[in-house]
Amino acid sequence: MNKYEKTLKYLYDSLPVFQRIGGAAYKANLDSTIALDNHLGNPHRAFDAVHIAGTNGKGSVSEMIYEVLRAAGYRTGLYTSPHLSDFRERIIVDGEMIPRECVVDFVEQNSHFIESLKPSFFEVTVAMAFDYFRRQNVDIAVIEVGMGGRLDSTNIITPRLSVITNIDYDHTQFLGDTLAKIATEKAGIIKPAIPVVIGESAPESAPVFILKAKEGHSPLTFADQRYVCADRRGNKFVINSLLDGNVAELTLGMSGDYQRKNICTVLAALDILGEQMAISKDNVIEGLSRACVRGRWQKIGDKPLIICDTGHNKAGIKYVVEQIALQNFDRLIMVVGMVADKDIDAVLAMLPKDAYYIFTRADIPRALDADELQDRAERFNLMGESVAGVEKALERAREIATENDMIFIGGSTFVVAELITSGVK
Repeated sequence: MNKYEKTLKYLYDSLPVFQRIGGAAYKANLDSTIALDNHLGNPHRAFDAVHIAGTNGKGSVSEMIYEVLRAAGYRTGLYTSPHLSDFRERIIVDGEMIPRECVVDFVEQNSHFIESLKPSFFEVTVAMAFDYFRRQNVDIAVIEVGMGGRLDSTNIITPRLSVITNIDYDHTQFLGDTLAKIATEKAGIIKPAIPVVIGESAPESAPVFILKAKEGHSPLTFADQRYVCADRRGNKFVINSLLDGNVAELTLGMSGDYQRKNICTVLAALDILGEQMAISKDNVIEGLSRACVRGRWQKIGDKPLIICDTGHNKAGIKYVVEQIALQNFDRLIMVVGMVADKDIDAVLAMLPKDAYYIFTRADIPRALDADELQDRAERFNLMGESVAGVEKALERAREIATENDMIFIGGSTFVVAELITSGVK
């Protein structure tokens, strides 16, 4: 085991990791984040930022804005979570992941403080990102919220622009059991006098955002009142401007019908950023064309068609099911695993009943046992079998599929992450 591998083992073994153990790693305050930031000399003040929250789509929106800012010539950082196959995916500057030696050096130089403070894994990774962005002299960083907003570790920044993609039910045990409560938590990233773009003007959440923006005199834009996607053909999106009637066809470096809303959110955000920064139409075209996030409606095989997607809550699964319905296939085989602390029954109720299911379990403590998932799924007339291990589950799906079938793998970010980490393309 080399120094980098030992460092990752230290981070995973010594610090509470929400993605692995769930609520036990959650902290309902920013105390440790602020203490870490003070210890490091407040690196979050050394660069401009765009701050992005939301229930779904924030990873895709972050990637699109990041690539456009790079195309515009800015030295740009990107912080996202969770990663799929490599921890360093979380911290990127100008297309390059943080070097392994920088991860090692950060932990070695700050281990005594970390051990005395006992922060969470996420708090440490945010601090590492901010410190690295400062050391790399980035002009601007695109920062994705981990969960919620108000109490998220990333929320010590004062950005140029705040973006909230949408509001739906997820992490309700922490964020609240109504859309208004969840919106209130997400609205915590709205800063006084800082512009904010909201992706969707939904009736339950819009009043929350309007009030929060009004209180802080923060200029507010609803993206769906500015742009609409009139059509999508593969990776090409036809966008209508609701302000002037102009029509544009834009190529995006990733697919998925749910990107229709995300690309409109991005365009509205770029309108606002363009009032503060030099961003041309050519920059937008170039940046969007190379924006790509692994695990978002990613094709990994033909004959049979094999698709994976990280959608894991009701809103995410809704888009997945709608996208599956647009495909042509003889039989649908669903390889599905879920984590135990999600609203599993609500998701199962949405899944197609005419598919054959192979239930599996990602190799993390939060994951629901495959046999238990199968038992619960049968109550919703979802029939199939259980197979231990994501790779073996996919092998089984390939065994029973013909070249005209479709295999879908998902239900959890960690199922897709395990698949990608295994080397499946």
